[in-house]
Amino acid sequence: MLSSPQRKPFSPRAVLVITLAVGVLLFGALFTGILVLTAAIKPVMIAAFLRQVVGVDPATWPHTTLVTWVSMAITALILLTFGAVISGATVWWEMRVSARMQSRIGYNRAGAGGFLQWIADAVKLLFKEDLIPAEADQLLFRVAPYFVMTGFALTFVALPFGEGLVAADLNVGIFYMVAVTALVVVGILLAGWSSNSKWALFGGMRAAAQVVSYEIPAGIAIMVPVLMAGTLSMQGIIRAQGAWPWQWFVFTNPAATVAFLIFFISQLAEGNRTPFDLPEADSELVAGYLSEYSGFRFALFFLVEFGNLWVMAAVLTTLFLGGWQIPWVSAADWTAARGALGDLPGAGWWGLQLLSMLVMVLKTLVVLNVIVWIRWTLPRIRIDQMMNLCWKYLVPFAFAAFVFTLLWQVLLARVPLLATFTGFIMTGLFVAMAALFGRQVKANIAASGDHVDLTNW
Repeated sequence: MLSSPQRKPFSPRAVLVITLAVGVLLFGALFTGILVLTAAIKPVMIAAFLRQVVGVDPATWPHTTLVTWVSMAITALILLTFGAVISGATVWWEMRVSARMQSRIGYNRAGAGGFLQWIADAVKLLFKEDLIPAEADQLLFRVAPYFVMTGFALTFVALPFGEGLVAADLNVGIFYMVAVTALVVVGILLAGWSSNSKWALFGGMRAAAQVVSYEIPAGIAIMVPVLMAGTLSMQGIIRAQGAWPWQWFVFTNPAATVAFLIFFISQLAEGNRTPFDLPEADSELVAGYLSEYSGFRFALFFLVEFGNLWVMAAVLTTLFLGGWQIPWVSAADWTAARGALGDLPGAGWWGLQLLSMLVMVLKTLVVLNVIVWIRWTLPRIRIDQMMNLCWKYLVPFAFAAFVFTLLWQVLLARVPLLATFTGFIMTGLFVAMAALFGRQVKANIAASGDHVDLTNW
């Protein structure tokens, strides 16, 4: 019997080239689409485009509304696709980082460094059989993942990517973000209840209690940057800060530092991240509220969980870390680069928009990486410890930070230089702590005899 010829594997160089091409083209296309469309869907930009490029009067042209709706639909598709892609890429990054932390290889098969593994996993889940338990509530079981997905997708409406790169700069942007994420709780409860499984129900109840409880200190902590900026607009909060670290809210007000930590911890709990991933109980050997799900609906839950890391990091960056602010670029520079309001902006303005996007993305990725580090560093806590942390510590400290900020803003009106002085002092303390942390990490690596080895990447 003749054996079939063996297919020659791709060379390592070819695998690297293919992987780089996929990564660059995919993320390049998404970020380019976000850059162009989130800026272009504004009514002023659409009117200028129709007037100067198409050569029609937008006020009398009958298809102006159609152009607006089509551009909004394409923008929504781009943002939703970005959420899905960044979720998959985050899975890959977390698996690689956790492997390095645990001295194992991790993803390394599909693509260079295993980068294409998340694409392979997505395709696999799309083709897996979608099973629904016979005794489950058919309707609620089917719609529960879409509630979770909707709560995640709607956050991108007000989430800024740059100075003018936001789908809708709502004057109640951060309030909107808190409101739409409540849909996630509805989806979690529906998933646990409709599965008709006691283990899924237990997981759903734990997850809902966890999310609802930690929304209290998170909501109070959000009020600190809102009071400092005097607006609920996410873009307004960023514009109230500066580009340099000593101008960020996290360093210009001692209470804002406390609020940052409270909000960060609360976001970990609301996102079911370690040490708060209690819906997945080891003692029950199940996956919590999604235990009965399979196939595409199972994938939606994990898409939201990992995609939410970007949302968490971007909101933290917006509220406390200066957002997209670019060093040496003032509000007057933005106005000058924009030109006349009724005209299309020039290349200089688009260049600044691109630079602001790079700043925002870089800060967001740094915070996202810290979230990943924490998951693979801290052990899971008990549910009573989790609730004690929330109600006995985070809520009182959040109220204290809120009241302190009220008094701080009154004091700043009398002593405007106080924020600058505090910013320099606290930034210096942070740099010193980071240097000590890096020194200790280096000493630990040297003591263990470990070394950085990237040959298995």
